Amino acid sequence: MANPRKRVPENIPGDFFVDSTCIDCDTCRRVAPAVFGQAAATSFVKAQPAGSDRRVALRALLACPTGSIGCLGGDDIRAVTEDFPLPVEGPVYYCGYNSPKSYGGNSYFVRHPDGNWLIDSPKFVAPLVRRLEALGGVGHIFLTHRDDVADADRYAAHFHARRVIHRDELPSQPGAEVVLDGAGPWALAPGFLAVATPGHTRGHCALLYDDRFLFTGDHLDWDRDGHRLAASEDYCWYSWPEQIESVRRLADYNFEWVLPGHGQWVQLPADRMREEVLRLVEQLTVGLGPSG
Repeated sequence: MANPRKRVPENIPGDFFVDSTCIDCDTCRRVAPAVFGQAAATSFVKAQPAGSDRRVALRALLACPTGSIGCLGGDDIRAVTEDFPLPVEGPVYYCGYNSPKSYGGNSYFVRHPDGNWLIDSPKFVAPLVRRLEALGGVGHIFLTHRDDVADADRYAAHFHARRVIHRDELPSQPGAEVVLDGAGPWALAPGFLAVATPGHTRGHCALLYDDRFLFTGDHLDWDRDGHRLAASEDYCWYSWPEQIESVRRLADYNFEWVLPGHGQWVQLPADRMREEVLRLVEQLTVGLGPSG
């Protein structure tokens, strides 16, 4: 529970506030960009919400991994728990309830007649578990890499789901039921293709669904300020040259959506998305030494 006595000074006055436990993970700014802004090392309330924006701000409150958002109004927060998982498009949903174990990483849910999929893991919390049960449960859990497994083991046990992870990431989920070996790609089920995207970590993988939705983990995201695809060398733990090559590899696939573990998601026409991928490769390659 956020503490009003620990409000960060950047908040404007009103019911909603961010306190000093914020880890600056970007979750609230993605969920409710009209309400929350970014200061030097924290989010803050830049505009007190009214009308429908108030419910959106409450979604951000529930999604916050560290409980750093507070609301002093009389809002029915329990009613907002029914909003998650939140529809993105078609059978794809954003789970909310981001976990501090994955530094506030996003996770996603795909409804499918042959078994629903969870991509990376949110917090294991009763309201979300009940909603996923109502939507048919979870049959498969795709884990992009070691950083964002969060409570995957608890979801797997509860739903009797199969976890999928690359062998190089296996120490984070040693009991995973499906282990990917080598460089892929791997057809996991009709319409579901795992693509090796090493760089951020050695065994990082993305999941392509229906040739439209690419779940990218910590590989790349959308820069909401620059209005372009982006990747971060600052948060590359294994090999930046390999991460650049992994971005280049994505130009071989058709997709319209980039749904990242951290940062902003985006939808673009497939041809424009491919142009963005190639532009990003060109940008990242500039300054890369001959050894890269």
